[in-house]
Amino acid sequence: MTVESGTTGISPNLSAVASGTVAANTQRSPMHNAFRGPNGIRAGWRLLIFLVFFVAIAQAFGFVFHHIPAVNTWHHSLPKNEMTAGGMIFDEGFTFLALFFAASLMTLIERRTFADYYLPPNQAFGKRFWQGVPYGFAMLSLLMALIGLFRGFSIEGFALAGNSALKFGLLYAVAFVLVGLFEEFSFRGYMQSTLGSGIGFWPAAIVLSLLFGAIHLQNLNEAPVGAVMAGSFGVLAAFALKRTGNIWFPIGMHAAWDWGETYFYSTPDSGFLAQGHLMNSSFHGAQWLTGGSVGPEGSAFAFLVLVLGGVGIHFLFPAKRQLS
Repeated sequence: MTVESGTTGISPNLSAVASGTVAANTQRSPMHNAFRGPNGIRAGWRLLIFLVFFVAIAQAFGFVFHHIPAVNTWHHSLPKNEMTAGGMIFDEGFTFLALFFAASLMTLIERRTFADYYLPPNQAFGKRFWQGVPYGFAMLSLLMALIGLFRGFSIEGFALAGNSALKFGLLYAVAFVLVGLFEEFSFRGYMQSTLGSGIGFWPAAIVLSLLFGAIHLQNLNEAPVGAVMAGSFGVLAAFALKRTGNIWFPIGMHAAWDWGETYFYSTPDSGFLAQGHLMNSSFHGAQWLTGGSVGPEGSAFAFLVLVLGGVGIHFLFPAKRQLS
């Protein structure tokens, strides 16, 4: 439907209103312009507000749990240099809950929805998620096969069987879905959406992937090469977001990669081994091949696998839409 008036298509009255709006905008103070732009609160300030909310809520949860004697005692009894399914579910669950509450507050401030943050609730654990799960596991399996081909990885048998294997497999599946939800929704969800609105999709994705890799350096026994691969995985996840339109595929891919690495193949994950892993497996040979204590993401083959993963996503999900 078009509206025509003279040669411009805008009525004189509307032109006057528009001119007045432009004039009003140019008369706003520098302080106002520093905080607000054409789309409301500027992206940097929205990120800062979000982070303040997240840290405050997470600290509040920590304060409450610290003052529940049974929970505090149990949590402090967990090993510091090993993963446990219960500890991961507890920590990642409440960290994601803090993230969810912080993002919920931002939806009220920004008048947006979770779909605007690339996490549409109506697609929760739907088709894209279940496409991502086998994709992530296949990528990790290819990496282990390449390491094994050069005699850097071997399996000596099963560490668990029967009900124990099923129990720990399910518990670690829950744990790593929570990991995928937290890490993907924080870095490729809210922060990607917000920072991308200010500087563009790919500049935001690169910045956040660098940050994602750097944060992994805090993990026990993590090495710079492992952090670089974590950042590279962030770029791959951003590419999957770009092609699929939301982060449900990256969440499934991320969860399955970590589950396969930690539970199924029973190797270190960012420097941590898991209690209750499935296999008796071991690495042999040079660290460049196996990744050593860092885990297979520290292998020289990890980058090749991530590149191949990107090629696969390119063909599976042809470009159809543009994300701002």
